[in-house]
Amino acid sequence: MNLHLSRRDWLLSTTAAAGVATLPASAAEPDKMEPFGYCLNTSTIRGQGLPIDKEAEVAAKAGYTGFEPWIREIDDYVKKGGVIKDLAKKIADLGLKLESAIGFAEWIVDDDERRKKGLETAKRDMDMLLELGGKKIAAPPSGAIDKPDMNINAIADRYRALAEVGAKAGIIPQVELWGFSKPLHKLGEVVFVAMESAHPQACILPDIYHLYKGGSDFGGLKLLNGNLIGIFHVNDYPDTLTREKITDADRVYPGDGNGPLKQTLRTLRDIGYRGMLSLELFNRDYWKQDALLVAKTGLEKLRAVVRASV
Repeated sequence: MNLHLSRRDWLLSTTAAAGVATLPASAAEPDKMEPFGYCLNTSTIRGQGLPIDKEAEVAAKAGYTGFEPWIREIDDYVKKGGVIKDLAKKIADLGLKLESAIGFAEWIVDDDERRKKGLETAKRDMDMLLELGGKKIAAPPSGAIDKPDMNINAIADRYRALAEVGAKAGIIPQVELWGFSKPLHKLGEVVFVAMESAHPQACILPDIYHLYKGGSDFGGLKLLNGNLIGIFHVNDYPDTLTREKITDADRVYPGDGNGPLKQTLRTLRDIGYRGMLSLELFNRDYWKQDALLVAKTGLEKLRAVVRASV
């Protein structure tokens, strides 16, 4: 092995826990043009009202290799008589990896009893995900989005407790950035929580839209190590809407807005992130269209931006 590469890899591995990138990743990737995986977050086609097994079919037909459903969709599937093992087999047979899932357990709240119930909910969700072949779950600040004065050190301790639940279940919770939340609306805040938790599996879940909504500078991503990112949500937005007025429904296909996508994807390459880019949209106009058409269009536009960011 090249001596320079060995030293680089060693340096990157020693900074992973702290989330600081010392050196950029090598350009000699298996696929330099597209070093990421592509994942469909089911919110993108939620409005079409498809059950989760049909959404998985759409993702596979459109060409994604990753699948990111919402816990409530899995619950609906089971309530209607679906069997988790059957769904797991279908997802695997379609060639998809259940890379992550979106949950809303209240792990962060100040109320002790609510937080205890939140961790119980998280364990239930994680056990179900493990049976489905899942790897990670989003950990957004559910139940505390309007709490501006929360102690961020306490949040880090609570995330560590959640991560311990995850370690026992075999699922990694990702501190999710929500730009409209008061305690965790900045990139630095979610990084702080992950870092100060000091948990070996601590990681974050950033999002193009939420970085803008919460007022974070995209350049802050350059200070991270790619290993700190569990999955990265991708979308775009029109800069005609201020941070105060923009909503989830205003998200558009990658490249159709004015967000710094090329710069951001270039940064992700440089810090060594090689995970999934998950397309997460809530656009009502897209929900009125054919689900497969939306999924395909989203993937084509996302791949085009990735290639253009080299």
